[in-house]
Amino acid sequence: MSPPPSLAAPEAVHVAEIPEAAALEVSVLVPVLDEEGSIVELAGRLRGVLEGLGRSYEIVFVDDGSRDATIELVRELHRADPRVKLVRLRRNFGKAAALSAGVEHSRGSLVVTIDGDLQDLPEEIPRLIEKLESEDLDLVSGWKRQRRDPLSKRLPSKLFNQVTRLLAQVDLHDFNCGFKVYRREVLEQISIYGELHRYIPVLASRQGFRIGELPVAHEQRRHGSSKYGWDRLYKGLLDLITVLFITKYTRRPLHLFGGVGLLAIAAGFAINLYLAVLWFFGHLLSNRPLLLLGILLMVLGFQVLSTGLLGEMITFKSFRRRDSYSVKETLE
Repeated sequence: MSPPPSLAAPEAVHVAEIPEAAALEVSVLVPVLDEEGSIVELAGRLRGVLEGLGRSYEIVFVDDGSRDATIELVRELHRADPRVKLVRLRRNFGKAAALSAGVEHSRGSLVVTIDGDLQDLPEEIPRLIEKLESEDLDLVSGWKRQRRDPLSKRLPSKLFNQVTRLLAQVDLHDFNCGFKVYRREVLEQISIYGELHRYIPVLASRQGFRIGELPVAHEQRRHGSSKYGWDRLYKGLLDLITVLFITKYTRRPLHLFGGVGLLAIAAGFAINLYLAVLWFFGHLLSNRPLLLLGILLMVLGFQVLSTGLLGEMITFKSFRRRDSYSVKETLE
């Protein structure tokens, strides 16, 4: 498919040669899916903002299975300016996979993530970086305080953010916002898969990284259509349960399974003790369903407790010391 005639590629830009292995100061990762209407404008605005920073940079578009002219447009942009790069996935793997691929193929010590639909303003990038550096933070997340989305997107997002903030105990207002700036070590030490990209601040916080938030402007979508709906809510809640489990109990599974198992054993023991007292005083137990419940609870409790012990054994055998901590600085 050829690029739309109205979206002409920019003129070639002369760029000083940078050795391939050299580190850059800023990498901007842009996961895209069928965003042909916004690619050229977004790249131009990003270049203008990043030139104003006076730092070395690259713009990495990660195509997550687009079927329109997005890929051809990025190729044209790359030919005009080699600092614009393309990582093309073979199919639609999801945003978490796209971000992981972008991190792996980027070199900036600071990593900015921004959606490709022009709803996030590239002009906000200097403010995010300034907050990150001035307050010595490791991650700054954008907060779309005034969202320019339809009610069908705002309501589930608001509910999702409230539940996540309550359960995860991370003081952010907008976990869904993809507009963030990171120090590279955050993304290198955190593994994300499925749809866990929304919970990078939670995972980073559990690792001891310092998290901040900054209100950012938000625009209405002018091109294409949203890729999300109400299903994001229940999927997000299931992913939240996953995050809470892997951040709290991955290294201590018996604390979770053991607690549930001991509670069931205690309840079953109390029921059976009560029934034993009744039997001692001559009451028949054959017609009491409570007896079955007491036995069932004790059996279930021992099974759950055993699951926790097996989890501890697996954790012990697969334990890697470097995964149990995160180092910020050393002086030797």
